[in-house]
Amino acid sequence: MIELDTIRVVFYPGTPDERVALDDLSLALAEGSFTVVVGTNGAGKSTLLNVLAGVIRPQAGRVVIDGVDVSAWPVHQRAALISRVFQDPMLGTAPALSIEENLALAAMRGKRRGLRMALNGERRARFRDLLASFGLGLETRMGARAGLLSGGQRQVLALVMATLSRPRVLLLDEHTAALDPRTAQLVMDATRRLVAEHELTTLMITHNMGHAIDYGNRLLMMEAGKIKLDIDAAEKGRLTIQDIVRRFGQANDEILLQSATA
Repeated sequence: MIELDTIRVVFYPGTPDERVALDDLSLALAEGSFTVVVGTNGAGKSTLLNVLAGVIRPQAGRVVIDGVDVSAWPVHQRAALISRVFQDPMLGTAPALSIEENLALAAMRGKRRGLRMALNGERRARFRDLLASFGLGLETRMGARAGLLSGGQRQVLALVMATLSRPRVLLLDEHTAALDPRTAQLVMDATRRLVAEHELTTLMITHNMGHAIDYGNRLLMMEAGKIKLDIDAAEKGRLTIQDIVRRFGQANDEILLQSATA
C-alpha cells in the first residue's frame, strides 16, 4: 500500500508569486493497482510524482510505503523502492553506455556488485530474450550505445530498466508525450505488459484521453492541487473521451465558483 497523507506543497511561500501546488492532498494506492492521472497544466500532477519520488519535500504531510514513513528519505534512498520513466526519451538511460550495460545497471540497482560482474553469460541471454519479445530488434544490438536508439526504442529500454528490479512503485511521467502516435502505442503496449507481468503498483500521468480510458483500473482528475474526481475500474470502463472532457469542464466550473465565493 502506498499512502500520501495530507500532502501540502507551496511554491514561493510568503511572496507575491506564492502558489499552492498540492492542497492537503491524500491518496492511497492499493497493491498492484494501475492509476492514471489527468488534469490541466499546473494541476499538480508532476508535483505529485515528485513528492513520491522524493524530488520535492512537502511542507506538510507524510509519504508511507508498506507502512514505512519515507517522507524524510532522499531520492537515492527511495530509488530502491521507486522507479520512474520520464517524458523525455533522453532521460532514464545512460546514452554513452551500451544497451546491455544499461540493463546490467538496472539489474544491479541497490546492490554492490560491479558492472563487469553483472554482465555474465546467463544475464546476457536473459536480457536478449526479454528484448526480443518486444519485436524491435534491440536484441541484435546489445553492444550499441543507448544514445543511438530512436525515441520509442529508448522508452521501451527505459521501461524494461525501470521494471527489472520489480520496484514497489512505478511512476510514468507522460512517458509517451514526445512520441508519434504509432510509437506511443507501441510503448503503451509494452507498459501494459510489463505492469501486468510484474504486478506493479503504477501511477501514470497522461494528457492522452484515449490512454486515460484504455489503460489502468483507476482514473484521477486533478485540478488546483486537489483530486477533483476519483473514478474506479467499473465506472472507468464505461467512460468515453467526451465524458472525460465534459467532466473536466464541470471540475473547472466548480473551481471558478469556489474562487469567486472565497
